[in-house]
Amino acid sequence: MAPGAPPSPIIELSAVGLTLTGAGGPVNVLDRVDLAIAPGERVAILGPSGAGKSSLLALLGGLEHPTTGRIRVAGFELGGLDEDALARFRRDHVGIVFQSFHLVPTLTARENVALPLELAGRRDAEARARMALDAVGLAARARHYPVELSGGEQQRVAIARAVVTEPAILLADEPTGNLDGRTGATVADLLFDLVARAGATLVLVTHNEALARRCSRIVHLADGRVAADQTI
Repeated sequence: MAPGAPPSPIIELSAVGLTLTGAGGPVNVLDRVDLAIAPGERVAILGPSGAGKSSLLALLGGLEHPTTGRIRVAGFELGGLDEDALARFRRDHVGIVFQSFHLVPTLTARENVALPLELAGRRDAEARARMALDAVGLAARARHYPVELSGGEQQRVAIARAVVTEPAILLADEPTGNLDGRTGATVADLLFDLVARAGATLVLVTHNEALARRCSRIVHLADGRVAADQTI
């Protein structure tokens, strides 16, 4: 890269389309989406329900396959990876925070956070899980099961699990959507603080414009297309 040249995108979508089969036939969820995100950017994806926001995030995490187009994330052409390779890609490069937490109910908070490290064969999984829980203020709740935690605590465990592998990219799908206003604000503060400290790239799906404006860029989706792309 030449001196002074902008960094290569860590996320790049070219003419990406996604068509799913619904009860009434094929549904075009995304249509010819072009998007490039630089390392360290914090990008919010805004748009009405049904605009394709969560589907876009699923594509970036390799959880969905595009019908058309090309997706390159962290140097990987996702279309060329099989399911095992996609699982390794997510394990090594991407953390995902879901609106509905997705914690394993039979595992304690510490065990949930340690899980991705254990799947990667990391010997320091338990120690790193304790550190991650401490970073989100839940060291004292490490042995509690999800059912014993409040919604805000469960989301903090989910964030700890997403960042414990030190991913280059964090994908967050409505991370405060199931929380009350005060708890959501606390979780948002935590999320942005962890991203800033790690220097990670954040792609955040939200309906909350105030939350979106904490990012450095807002991409508006409408009818499956990029309707606006605004740097703040």
